[in-house]
Amino acid sequence: MEFDSIISTINSFVWGPYMMILLVGTGVYLTVRLGFLQFRSLPYAFKQVFAGKSSKKTKGDISPFQALMTALAATIGTGNIAGVGTAFVVGGPGTIFWMWLTALFGMATKYAEAVLAVKYRVKDKNGNMAGGPMYYLENGVKSKWLGIAFAIFAIFASFGIGNMTQTNSIADAVYLTFGITPLITGFAVAILIGVVILGGIKSIAKVTGILVPFMALFYVIAGIIIILLNLHMILPAFKLVFSDAFTGKAAIGGTIGTVIRYGVARGIFSNEAGLGSAPIAAAAAKTDYPGRQGLVAMTGTFIDTIIICTITGLVLTIASITPSTQNAVAGLDGAARTVASFHALTPFNMGKYIVTIGLIFFAYSTTLGWSYYGGRCFEYLFSEKGIKYYRCLFVILAFFGAIAKLEVVWNIADTLNGCMAVPNLIGLLLLSGIVVQETKIFNEVRKKEKNLYKK
Repeated sequence: MEFDSIISTINSFVWGPYMMILLVGTGVYLTVRLGFLQFRSLPYAFKQVFAGKSSKKTKGDISPFQALMTALAATIGTGNIAGVGTAFVVGGPGTIFWMWLTALFGMATKYAEAVLAVKYRVKDKNGNMAGGPMYYLENGVKSKWLGIAFAIFAIFASFGIGNMTQTNSIADAVYLTFGITPLITGFAVAILIGVVILGGIKSIAKVTGILVPFMALFYVIAGIIIILLNLHMILPAFKLVFSDAFTGKAAIGGTIGTVIRYGVARGIFSNEAGLGSAPIAAAAAKTDYPGRQGLVAMTGTFIDTIIICTITGLVLTIASITPSTQNAVAGLDGAARTVASFHALTPFNMGKYIVTIGLIFFAYSTTLGWSYYGGRCFEYLFSEKGIKYYRCLFVILAFFGAIAKLEVVWNIADTLNGCMAVPNLIGLLLLSGIVVQETKIFNEVRKKEKNLYKK
């Protein structure tokens, strides 16, 4: 058996039904234990994104908003464009419903990850906050080897799925749309990455604090405009999403299992709830209580999947059921399907430019977020002195990612990305009692703040 076939087989096992059940099941379990917190507290959570609480109890390096934007930078990526397109083609419009369901339970997982990240964070030798699964596994679960395992998986995933595959997507998109060679694109992107990440978390947070809101709003507004231009097709599109979610008629093979599998998988890949990446950014936030940053962090899952993936999914659905555009999108997959759908529904041939620009921003921001994740894990294993070597290697690989063929690299990185979830989920389940305890503490704080506001 060839090497790439072996990796593909391992990847299929890692991201098979057992992992899906474990990831979603953890979200369901935490939702119940937390009293369906994400449904009750979402409006309040969005207020906390911009609250910027500051007191003697407030510790951290960046604002809660910047921490959220850094996490979103890593999660909003090519998966929101290409990944949704692939899930749609294989599983049909019904996959969108299962993405929503996965995200709603994933919000509880993301909340718990951030609570533990802040609870068990430490100050490094430079006075900066360091946290994430490796710290709550070591200091909470009392398992150093689980922390080491997570850090190793995350470092390799940061080079692959968080870097080389992203710059490769940028280079392909720029070449197809503007005709610029990958060599030039790779060099430019590597320079842009290096300029930002060499400044550490504060530099990354400043850039993502501006870039992420801009890119998200650009894509969402463009998508909403396209949907509104086809207003008469919105109701049929939603009807198809809900009906197909429980019939599987549009899925390849026509089975409901295919719809659920690809919907759940795309939801998990998109928002990364349970993988353990986002809490590394949450640990750097200036916050007074773990519960407060937990609420801020869970809004990221809502933004990524419920808003951005829904925009992509609705455009794909409308294009597939509109008689004048069906032929233009038929037979296409992944990013090509998304580009064609936007293009077919957009006047003046603007669709491909909207998707290409969105993909460039999404992929570039993903490299920034993952450079921080990988860097923190590298420091955890090898101390702060070696971080400059990690960053230099990250920039070099960004260039090579743009000019290389990455099928095997993608499978290896995707496998390691999945492996990150195993030690992280163990930590979440074993420390769920701590999460509940911290939630109760912050609920009392919320009551006091509410009473002060009334006075």
